[in-house]
Amino acid sequence: MPVWRNISLWMDQLDEPLAPRTSLEHDLDVDVAIIGAGYTGLWTAYYLKRQAPQLKVVVLEAQTAGFGASGRNGGWLMGNLLGEDRLLAGLSPQQRRASFELLHGIPDEVKEVIDREAIDCDFRKGGVLYCAARYPEQEHSLRGYLAGLHRQGLEEADYCWLGPQELTRQLRVTRPYGAIFSPHMATIQPAKLARGLAQAVERLGVPIYENSPVIDWRHGGLRTHQAQIRSHWVVPAVEGYSVSLPPLGRYQLPVQSLLVATEPLSAATWEEIGLDRGQAFSEGSRQVTYGQRSADNRLVFGARGGYRFAGRLRHDFNLTESEIELRRYLFGELFPQLKKVRITHSWGGNLGMSRRFRPHMLCDRANGLALAGGYGGEGVGASHLGGRTLADLILQQDTPRVRQPWVIQAGGLSALKAWEPEPCRWLGYNAIVRSFVHEDQVLANPNAAPWRRKLASSLAGFMEGFMK
Repeated sequence: MPVWRNISLWMDQLDEPLAPRTSLEHDLDVDVAIIGAGYTGLWTAYYLKRQAPQLKVVVLEAQTAGFGASGRNGGWLMGNLLGEDRLLAGLSPQQRRASFELLHGIPDEVKEVIDREAIDCDFRKGGVLYCAARYPEQEHSLRGYLAGLHRQGLEEADYCWLGPQELTRQLRVTRPYGAIFSPHMATIQPAKLARGLAQAVERLGVPIYENSPVIDWRHGGLRTHQAQIRSHWVVPAVEGYSVSLPPLGRYQLPVQSLLVATEPLSAATWEEIGLDRGQAFSEGSRQVTYGQRSADNRLVFGARGGYRFAGRLRHDFNLTESEIELRRYLFGELFPQLKKVRITHSWGGNLGMSRRFRPHMLCDRANGLALAGGYGGEGVGASHLGGRTLADLILQQDTPRVRQPWVIQAGGLSALKAWEPEPCRWLGYNAIVRSFVHEDQVLANPNAAPWRRKLASSLAGFMEGFMK
């Protein structure tokens, strides 16, 4: 139990005792067996029981609710999906607009559940700022990205450009070149949402068995060390832990993202920084940074982590000094007054990355399999859409959710794009990350020659495109 408390800042902040729920010690016959008490599994159980109370649904969890990415993420509840621009490109303008509205509605739909179930998770819908805040090339790339969104039919009300003065009204960084602002974002306390949702699911009559890792699964059921479950449907809602349930690891690889949190900052310090209404923020490099001001006035800041050979999970998230100092460097570039601030928490988690960065929600009715994943680090909101979509698919509900291009209703797992074998994955990942690091180092140096800056950006852009 003490290990669970130390998973993240978020788990450490919980008031409840982290006593484990009962382990599964007897065989069961159910309609739906869900593997994983994270967001995807819990949302699936929630919407199944809301729509079909007669269903027998059970959730199996290897550790405790919120142990995985659901209790460790950066708290961004996004109204979008990774790669949505590419996924929706082939639709008509009217269809594309409807799909965008479906995605943009995610934070408000989650808020409805939070209110209905009285889940206190520090929900604040303050939007998001994607900032050009470290070197001028960021403004160019962000303006290009914004133009692409507008070409797809999105409007100023969805994504708009803020000049330096407009940005400074919300967030005060050292070099404010500008930012994209979107209102379709909320920030939350992730562990409170996961734990509150678990309790809501239990109130609906869904048992959650913890400390009950699934060791085998197949059509018709699954098995733990102590029991067997026979079920019409199996929902492996494990995201970054897919490698633990072959053959899912061929389609979803675990990569890590790492975060730090400062001590609570004074009101005067926050007056210098901003973020006074719960906005999330990022800076526009390929380091994939993300941050928010927590409800207790800490800066929570994360950035890209790593990938381990053969997709091995990372279990030890006691961050090294260099891992912590990279994140300090990145937020210190934005807020110099925080370069020496005390960091009280550091942690990380495994998240699922699908080939071509393509999220998926899959229903294989012939084999009783339903799964969602490949969220690529944007899973707080995407998992809500995933869980609700899986419930619709299992119950054969014809809703707009099941008619989206990321939904797969034929072909089973074979319809997913598999990752290349090792060592190709490891070599490719490291080559790409090194190109990103090189680009950032060159562009952050104001004395770098123009040709060197252009070459570094071209190489990093080529490598990023190769993955897609």
